[in-house]
Amino acid sequence: MAKVLIVDDAKFMRATLVSILTKDHHEIVGEAENGQEAVTLYKQTQPDLVIMDITMPVMNGIDATKEIMEYDPNAHVVVCSAMGHQKIVVDAIEIGAKDFIVKPFDEHRVLETVGRVLF
Repeated sequence: MAKVLIVDDAKFMRATLVSILTKDHHEIVGEAENGQEAVTLYKQTQPDLVIMDITMPVMNGIDATKEIMEYDPNAHVVVCSAMGHQKIVVDAIEIGAKDFIVKPFDEHRVLETVGRVLF
């Protein structure tokens, strides 16, 4: 299946995504807790998919997505956001994110989104 990089400042959220994705036979190639780490890990691991939180310290998910898309215009980034952040999600899509997932995570919705973006 896919090599996935998970980016979220909340360890619990990363753990939830790891659980959902590994049950579906995806390989987690890295976890980052801020956008700066995400960009570095993206370049090191070359994942098939990045699941990127938007609100994080050091570098937010919008800026990290921008940097990843500049580095690799074919990158597949899915952003995560809590309800009520539609404007930020639209901004992310405009800079190259392929889709979004709303928090709290619904396993079916996560896997449906991953499948749609990758296949």
